[in-house]
Amino acid sequence: MLLDYIPDVDCITKHDLYESYPDFFIQVKKEQELLVDHDLILFQHPLYWYSSPPLLKQWIDLVLELGWAYGEGGRALEGKIWKQIITTGGSETAYTPEGFHKAYLHDFLLPFKRTAELCRMVYEPPFVLYGSYQKGEKELHETGQALASHLQQIIEEGSYGKS
Repeated sequence: MLLDYIPDVDCITKHDLYESYPDFFIQVKKEQELLVDHDLILFQHPLYWYSSPPLLKQWIDLVLELGWAYGEGGRALEGKIWKQIITTGGSETAYTPEGFHKAYLHDFLLPFKRTAELCRMVYEPPFVLYGSYQKGEKELHETGQALASHLQQIIEEGSYGKS
């Protein structure tokens, strides 16, 4: 749903992993080429059991290779921006120490932040739609418009997108 609000501009390439790899056989070199060609990498996904959906996790495991993305000689992603667009089923108050999940959302996102840092990327705070299941059409539309504005501002301020 939020994917529909990502601006259709030349500097953004939309890439649906589940559409591209329904069999989960990821073309690592193709994915690495896409990453090299872009400065702002957006990951739009729901929060699944305090993590990402399985295909995104597999993508991270395979594409972000030692010696390419991190480690000795691994500088392919250095300076690129890592930004997540996340939907949660739980409300914002559920992601507090007193709430249902007993921690803030950013605590659950630490593995993504550390992965970005390990790859010498800049981790930007995520854009989050909390309680997506409880939102009505009007609220979802307003959040989508806020996302579009947010991304447009990022693009204008940093000239991110394709290298």
